[in-house]
Amino acid sequence: MGERLSGKRIFVTGAAQGIGLAIAKACLREGAKLFLVDRDGELLRTSVAGLGAPAGWVGHAATDITDAAAIRAAVATASVEIGQINALINNAGVNVFSTPLEASEAEWDRNFDINVKGAWNCSKALLPAMLADGGGAILNIASTHSFTIIPHTFPYPVAKHALLGLTKSLALEYAAQGVRVNALAPGYVETQKSTDYWNSFPDPEAAKARTMALQPCGYIATADEIAMAAVFMISDECRFMNAACLVVDGGLSQLQHPA
Repeated sequence: MGERLSGKRIFVTGAAQGIGLAIAKACLREGAKLFLVDRDGELLRTSVAGLGAPAGWVGHAATDITDAAAIRAAVATASVEIGQINALINNAGVNVFSTPLEASEAEWDRNFDINVKGAWNCSKALLPAMLADGGGAILNIASTHSFTIIPHTFPYPVAKHALLGLTKSLALEYAAQGVRVNALAPGYVETQKSTDYWNSFPDPEAAKARTMALQPCGYIATADEIAMAAVFMISDECRFMNAACLVVDGGLSQLQHPA
């Protein structure tokens, strides 16, 4: 077991699969204790069992991040099971793609409830203890949609832009009290969500090929690659990084017409 995250007790959302699970695995390898939450309790239990963590190192709870009371309860449970949380990774999110006039009110609400309100619920629940303890770290998993606009993806980029605003606002508000707040913006990542997206087309292989053709390097990230960037950002190796957004997208967002 590594020591890059020794002494970190990390609350990770959306941890049952994909990037969240990869982050959990990487953080555990680097010596962190974890409390993992996800709406899918059955999948979360299976994923936690697969970690093979020593007793007392990983707690978990089936929790809806849009429910502030449920998050407060999960935080209370976490403090008992692994100790007072000193780091938060807001990974849970949802893709909501439409066009402005076709997006329903329900889609708009779901988009902001999960992608912004959920991150705020978790931050609000954990910030008091971090401030009382003299510091902590929050990492919001954003997206290249946080600073680019691709047609037909409304209202997702609106929420992801707001998530960057939340990141910077909290970072500057509490910097003098020892809390760092940053964001990590992945581009395309090969997860089950990506596969499901490709499978939604009549020719999934052609859809995947179109995605790969967009990439300057010809391939997309693995969840493990994003996870290792998260390890760095939550660690004390980047103690002076605050109110920042690290982009991990293979250079895609630098293209003049990435879509």
